[in-house]
Amino acid sequence: MVELLAPAGDLERLKVAFLYGADACYVGGPILGLRANAKNFTFEDLKEGLKFAHNLGKKVYVTVNIVLHNKETDKVLDYLKELEKLGVDAIIVSDPFIIDMALKHTNLVVHLSTQQSCLNRKTVKFYKEHGVSRIVLARECSKEDIEDILKEGIEIETFIHGAMCAGYSGRCCLSNLLTERDSNRGGCAQICRWDFDLLDKDKNLIAAEKPFTFCAKDLSMLKNIPTMIDMGITSFKIEGRMRSAYYIATVTSIYRKVIDSYLSDKENYKYDEKLEKDLFRCANRDSYPQFFNGNNDYLCSYYNGRVENSNQDFVGVVKGYDNGLIIEQRNYFKKGDIVEFVEPTYNIIEYQIGDIYNSNNELIDVVRHPLEVVKLGTDIHVKENSLMRLKKIDK
Repeated sequence: MVELLAPAGDLERLKVAFLYGADACYVGGPILGLRANAKNFTFEDLKEGLKFAHNLGKKVYVTVNIVLHNKETDKVLDYLKELEKLGVDAIIVSDPFIIDMALKHTNLVVHLSTQQSCLNRKTVKFYKEHGVSRIVLARECSKEDIEDILKEGIEIETFIHGAMCAGYSGRCCLSNLLTERDSNRGGCAQICRWDFDLLDKDKNLIAAEKPFTFCAKDLSMLKNIPTMIDMGITSFKIEGRMRSAYYIATVTSIYRKVIDSYLSDKENYKYDEKLEKDLFRCANRDSYPQFFNGNNDYLCSYYNGRVENSNQDFVGVVKGYDNGLIIEQRNYFKKGDIVEFVEPTYNIIEYQIGDIYNSNNELIDVVRHPLEVVKLGTDIHVKENSLMRLKKIDK
């Protein structure tokens, strides 16, 4: 059975990921992770998250994938022992020193981080012989690379969705050079997504219709999921610890639906184009299979500008039912809007908003205050924690 692994930047997103179909989540702990600007988990958060996960029979992996400097080496062992005491299911590591300390001095399960840019079977064999239990492959692996690596007989984790990096799986120093924010220590300023002026050899500006960029398109492997399942990959990883709960819920539930649909009836499985449309509408960049099919050409990136729009479709969360649906607001919505409730199983219920009542039981026409709790006057029942989004009208 393949594992669906989702990101979680905080407790809310961890719980959403599990409710929407993730088998495991990866999170950043208090120190030694690679998301300096994420909220990250305290030890108390980890304790609660692990309890929530384990009660559902699911797992939590903690990223300890920073590139260490001398001043941090003394922190490592105490931190690893604290994670061991909490009962984390595995740690995700890139630095050989941390791998060594974890395997020699704790019983922690060690997964090799994609930060090691593992692309070949010989490297996999090396880490397997040193006690690593799972390899998170570099995003640059082709299908043929993965097939060869799988012969080594170790758990393999591959990315299936999310942002791509201009450097080899995160090995980039543009941020360091241009902003003094260390990209390999959680501070990446995403220079590859900036717009640039193009200059000729005499440093004259080259006129162009749009600014130049070398921003990579996002990864999406939705169409390739059946192939990847049949290859024998252990874990399918979604990128995005900085992403919203709506994004995580949508992406996780769609991949869950595709995985389960294929596994339940391989012979009659058919690709669902509607799921693809729903998947792409929750992101703000175009997607592409990237290196998997060997098509790592100009189609993988933007070169002449792009538009990244924030998604305003997500407008609320269902908190329960009490003579009407209780909704916690996330974005502006109003009476008359046609919305869709997306349940954790990705069952979709369409509804046109009628009467809206505020916390004083007064009729209102618009919900505009952040996190405002309102009641929709309807007798339809929708599962708690379902997402409410505006229905997209295709033109």
